[in-house]
Amino acid sequence: QVQLVESGGGLVQPGGSLRLSCAASRNSFSIYLMGWYRQAPGHQRELVASITRGGSTNYADSVKGRFTISSNNAKNTVELQMNNLDPAETAIYYCKAVTDVSRAYWGQGTQVTVSS
Repeated sequence: QVQLVESGGGLVQPGGSLRLSCAASRNSFSIYLMGWYRQAPGHQRELVASITRGGSTNYADSVKGRFTISSNNAKNTVELQMNNLDPAETAIYYCKAVTDVSRAYWGQGTQVTVSS
């Protein structure tokens, strides 16, 4: 079982920045990928960014150049730096971890609101 705890959401003005953090409870030896997804009202959950244990990253086209995902395998954490946020990116952001046996775990989500 992997428990994920997210933090860092909140209210930010358009063009502003936020940094999300996610801490996993289990030894990162068994986690090979962590990522961030988001779900806006009336929309499906979508990938924002992911990073493998080896450091390979993947980004949604809409966030490339503005968002940066990073991880610390020793601390079992993953972070998402979000810059130049747009109101359309208002959503609940979820942390996801996938283990070596392809089992996926989700955090409870953190609200990000981009509004003036």
